[in-house]
Amino acid sequence: MPREVEPSINEKQFFSKALKENLRIDGRSFDQFRALELEFEDEYGVADVRLGKTRVLVNITAEVTSPFPDRLFDGIFTITTELSPMASPAFETNRPTEQEVLLSRLLEKTLRRSAALDTESLCLIAGQKCWSVRADVHILSHDGNLIDASCIAIIAALQHFRKPDTSTEGETVTVYTLAEREPVPLSLLHFPLCVTFSFYGKGQEQTRLVDTNLMEEQLREGSCTISMNRHGEVCQIAKLGGIAVDAVELLQCTNIALEKVKDISAYITKRLQEDLKKRDKGGLMAELRADNSR
Repeated sequence: MPREVEPSINEKQFFSKALKENLRIDGRSFDQFRALELEFEDEYGVADVRLGKTRVLVNITAEVTSPFPDRLFDGIFTITTELSPMASPAFETNRPTEQEVLLSRLLEKTLRRSAALDTESLCLIAGQKCWSVRADVHILSHDGNLIDASCIAIIAALQHFRKPDTSTEGETVTVYTLAEREPVPLSLLHFPLCVTFSFYGKGQEQTRLVDTNLMEEQLREGSCTISMNRHGEVCQIAKLGGIAVDAVELLQCTNIALEKVKDISAYITKRLQEDLKKRDKGGLMAELRADNSR
């Protein structure tokens, strides 16, 4: 199986020396994210996120299906991740790596198990028909911090998505096309995001970085991912091995994570509002419909 190119000895020494002098190789401060860019496609539910050189595309789809036997009054929400060789030579098609499994688990706990999406609102006929909403996560370029970038893309895509309107008469469900009725947004209960911290060194010499690039990620000695919403409600704290982190440090990480989540949430809201303006009656979508009618 292909492996990622590891940093050279000189790169490791340079990186270690830079940290001791309170410097990052790309010039950012220790608690600074890379430039975040969010774009929406013409189709509802497609979000393209760039975090530095890391790029993630999420596509939300929905179809009518049967609910699970033990969840008769709920719809279905699933998340799938794809790490292809296009993102990094270390990934292979149809051969999940440990990193892909970890990414899937963290996204699952952050978004699905925290009930970010109200699955009861997806029920059409109890025990018979419901909406199945699926988020497909495609990693297009891997330069570190896939967890945070993927979570941003999913939350943005879920807010952007519109499902077809429906009506129910008895046991018959009618699904209307976009031409017949305006599509309706999903019911989201809260908007959790992930902030991942990387740790280097021990004791008083321990250093903490936010939003690590690929090389910083390869050289870290431990990491911690905190998932929370903009109201400060923590959904999960994932510390998977690595060097020990004391309680005071973890509390500081939580405070920093809340600031980042508020900033990112505000940016997502801003981009959603800008996209909505393009889709108004005098906006881009009206022009596209006019062109098609000609």
